[in-house]
Amino acid sequence: MTRTPVKIIDAGVEHRDLCACCLCEWATDFKLGAERRAQWIERFSARGLRIKLALNQAGVVGGMIQYLPIEESMAEGTGLYFVPCIWVHGHKQGRGDQRGHGLGTALLEAAEADARALGAKGMAAWGLWLPVWMKAGWWRKHGYRKADRQGMMVLLWKPFCAAAQPPRWLTAQKPVPPGEPARVTVTVFSNSWCLAGNQTCEDARRAAAELGERVVFREIDTSEHAAFAEWGRSGEVFIDDKSVTKGAPVGYQKLHKLIEKRIRRLPGPPAPPR
Repeated sequence: MTRTPVKIIDAGVEHRDLCACCLCEWATDFKLGAERRAQWIERFSARGLRIKLALNQAGVVGGMIQYLPIEESMAEGTGLYFVPCIWVHGHKQGRGDQRGHGLGTALLEAAEADARALGAKGMAAWGLWLPVWMKAGWWRKHGYRKADRQGMMVLLWKPFCAAAQPPRWLTAQKPVPPGEPARVTVTVFSNSWCLAGNQTCEDARRAAAELGERVVFREIDTSEHAAFAEWGRSGEVFIDDKSVTKGAPVGYQKLHKLIEKRIRRLPGPPAPPR
């Protein structure tokens, strides 16, 4: 079957807002998450982050890929590039469903060619065993193989030369630090590159603030390689010591209800104001 021609371009400053919202400018609920992501793009562009966009036959941007030196990523390796995200717009809103036209494959091929030209020894990415977003099976179809695994997250890679060494996940997951007595502690591990994760962070911050003095909110920034190496967590929300973001993203309403439920289980009278 002949693949539909796809044009690949490098994202420029004129694409800042589009890249920040992951091509979903219609999704106004993700405004705060997009701003956090824009700041991450600006910060890591100086460290080798590269973003390419895929245009369909009508010239509409329908997909994107971002990749950066693995030394700046959430994995351990040398001389490789790492793909935190490849995304083809699949919603009916906005620019419509662009899947099924080869945009993802064209983006990956272009990123691999660019990484080779930059002297990379290979490309790495993460995928999920479950058939949802960033499917490990999609990467395997494109010649990637498993290098490491942590729960549902698979670290995959494709060597470009014999000298390439396989990557690995940085560390086992470190326990969440203890919270304050007589308060509910909401802890967010934020990687800043994921739009949905960024918005979840902001939703958790808002819910915690609205529920008053019996709730403590804290954010642990794991966007830096060293911070992720310390904690081994990326884009996760805990209420006390329980993770509440396994699987699909959790919205503000659900987070609010979960925190309220935990408050009702606190012993004794309400804690005094801080």
